[in-house]
This record gives sequence, structure tokens and C-alpha cells, in this order.
Amino acid sequence: MSGLPSSLSQFVSSNAPAPQNLNPEQEDGIVGVFDLVKEYEVNGRMHRVLDGLTFKIGRGEKIAVLGHNGAGKSTLVRMIAGIEEPTSGKVVRNMSMSWPIALSGGFGGSMTGFDCMRFLSRIYNKPFAEIRDQVDEFSELGRYLRMPIRTYSSGMRARLAFGMSLAIDFDCYLIDEVLAVGDKRFQTRSFEELFVKRKDRSMIIVGHNLNVIADLCSSALVLKKGRGRVFHDIEAAFRIYSTL
Repeated sequence: MSGLPSSLSQFVSSNAPAPQNLNPEQEDGIVGVFDLVKEYEVNGRMHRVLDGLTFKIGRGEKIAVLGHNGAGKSTLVRMIAGIEEPTSGKVVRNMSMSWPIALSGGFGGSMTGFDCMRFLSRIYNKPFAEIRDQVDEFSELGRYLRMPIRTYSSGMRARLAFGMSLAIDFDCYLIDEVLAVGDKRFQTRSFEELFVKRKDRSMIIVGHNLNVIADLCSSALVLKKGRGRVFHDIEAAFRIYSTL
């Protein structure tokens, strides 16, 4: 495409069209953020990390989130997942939404793998035996599932977390650099389970691997210092991202 601005700061300063649906909560089959703002107090002053972001995806759609360190990607993931509340704006989840894939921060060190699965079974009302069998088969942790999480290596924790993420069937998956964990074999199996067997699901994919993103996504949100713009031409998104 010719005539593209040389940086995102130029691009977002143009007049972007306002969202057409003024009541996004009533729009079925979407996950999205609308005029999302997040501020933190830093040294007595308010620092704006996300600044009026708006985007959405429908069933089966896949959008990448691109941005360098400090752009607001991790904050956005926490907002979408419901781990943190926005300062203003809203997050709408009108599809069943996963937590960030492979997230293990909620594991208590004294809990065993089986304890974590029992908790998941209660929360999502799915038989424990089904979750146990799926996680055991995928993680290949065997007897370690009976041991406390604090005894696990980082790779073992990743296997457990990923297996639990796949044990529940979601309409939309939130993916944050998931294929950066584990050995090559584990990454290959993870890719097969998530992107091949669940290729009909919606996905919000945060990452830096442009080759993978080009294969999976048809659009991208490019972030810079908390502001962003959605590109429906993935190659155009990559060109803007490369100038940041």
C-alpha cells in the first residue's frame, strides 16, 4: 500500500471512525474493548498506560496485538482477562473467554496438580475425571501431578498450565506469547492443540513472531504508548510495526 504514514503516532492522530454500535454489551458473539483507559499512580502522578483503545472481534476471527516493550500489551491482556479493572471504558465478553493461555500465576505453591484441576472442575462445572485425563495426557507429568506446585520446574508448570487451559472449551482464546515456553516438542504439540484442532475459535494473540502471526491472523492491533489502531491488512500492520 502506498501513502502509509511512517509511524503509528501519525496514523492515530487522524480521525478514526467511531464504533457503530453504541451498546456493545448487546452485540452477541463478540469480545472487545471500547474506549479503554488504564491509569496507574507513579510517584504521585497518574500515568496513562492505555489511552482510549477500541477494537472487537467476532466468532472465528483472529486478531494480533503488536507493540514493543512498554506499549501496553501486558496491561491490555490483564484488562481483557478481567485480572484488572479499567480506569474507564469497558471490556465486553459476549463469548466464553479463556484466561491468558498458560497463565500459572494463580497456582498456590502447596497445591498439587490434581488440586488445581479439582478447582477448575468446580469453577467450570466439568467432571474432574475428564479434566484429569485431558491434562494428564497432554502434560505428561504423571506422578508429579500428585506433588506440590512449588516442586515443579518452570517447564513443568507451563505444561500443567497449558493442559488446564485446553481442558475447558472456550469460544475465544487469549494468547500471550504462549509458544515461547517449553522445548521444541512441547511447542509443536501446543501449536497443534491450539491452532489446528481449535482453528474455528476466536483468538486474541499477543506476540512478536510475525511469521506465525501472518499465518494465523487476518488483522492486527498495533500499539504505541497505549494508543493503537486496527489494521485489516496484516502486511500493512507489519510495516507500521517495523517503524515504531
